[in-house]
Amino acid sequence: MNVEILNALKIVLVTFLCSAALMPIMKKIANYIGALDIPRSDEGNRHIHKKVTPKMGGVGIFFAFLLGYMLFGEQSVQMNSILIGSFVIVFTGLIDDIKSIRAKDKFIGQLIAAAIIVFYGGITLNNITAFGFSIDFGIFSYPLTILFIVACTNIINLIDGLDGLCGGICSIFFLTIGVIGFFQGRSGTLVMILTFIMLGATLGFLLHNFYPAKIFCGDCAMFLGFIIAVISLLEFKGPALTSLFVPLMILGIPILDTLFAIIRRILRHRPPFAPDKEHIHHQLLGMNFSQRTTVLIIYAIAILFASASIFYTLKDPFLGKILYILIFVIVVWFVLRTTIISTKNKQITDSILDKVESTLKKDKKKK
Repeated sequence: MNVEILNALKIVLVTFLCSAALMPIMKKIANYIGALDIPRSDEGNRHIHKKVTPKMGGVGIFFAFLLGYMLFGEQSVQMNSILIGSFVIVFTGLIDDIKSIRAKDKFIGQLIAAAIIVFYGGITLNNITAFGFSIDFGIFSYPLTILFIVACTNIINLIDGLDGLCGGICSIFFLTIGVIGFFQGRSGTLVMILTFIMLGATLGFLLHNFYPAKIFCGDCAMFLGFIIAVISLLEFKGPALTSLFVPLMILGIPILDTLFAIIRRILRHRPPFAPDKEHIHHQLLGMNFSQRTTVLIIYAIAILFASASIFYTLKDPFLGKILYILIFVIVVWFVLRTTIISTKNKQITDSILDKVESTLKKDKKKK
């Protein structure tokens, strides 16, 4: 077997075992310090689970990540910035898990972590090149990169609504980036080492988090989004419009879910980030799918996004585009058939389907 494959598998296996072994310890610590997710039924609350569940899974992932770095990583300014920024994110999330803090305070923590990546680590989004035109962001590259990191951090945190959902989506992302990087011959780079470390650490958490979950990620899920943003910036350093398109497509599900939520709330004259129970997973649950089946359906769509990105990047851009079009059709159907944006869409679609069904029945009777 190829030495590079063996090295990648070794990183994934070690961090997986570490993460899986840490989760029972995190459960005990969470119970001791009161970092617990207590189901509530107040209006707008998104809780679906029925029992009190410890919330320090994200801390366990972070510790497995640290071990992976110590065993397989190399010291650099960029890596130092990632470690410091990650600590800020995890610390902010842990405080919120123990005693809920204001959204503004969490946002400040995210800004500090993103600023460390940009100004200390020197990791920035500098330009966009597309269709023969090039735009250099200049000094605006700093705020734009911070905005990108903060957005990714929150997008992943928002998708964490069902057992195994966030961990599975992130695992698919890390695996896809790993496959693309491996076949492009970049197995030993910083970004690939980070990707394989995070793949193992996240899968170890998922072992305890898949339905029925024994532990939740908690607000430390922000760490997963933070690392995904950093990996995206490090991995795709080509022309930004085409390069960032790939990781954004892999994250299609959480990005669309967040976008739909913002549009939905604005249309209903509510704050854009107010909680509700009409996310993608809520819509599927409303179709009478079980929690496990709902998560597996979302995995399947995420894998479709990932497959399209792999084909687009490595194999056949045309086939990749066909898969993206197929996904677009599925998304449009989903929007029209559910209340994820507007109740009017579903009413209109149901009315059309009822009329079609009625017409078919009349035709059948005539025959």
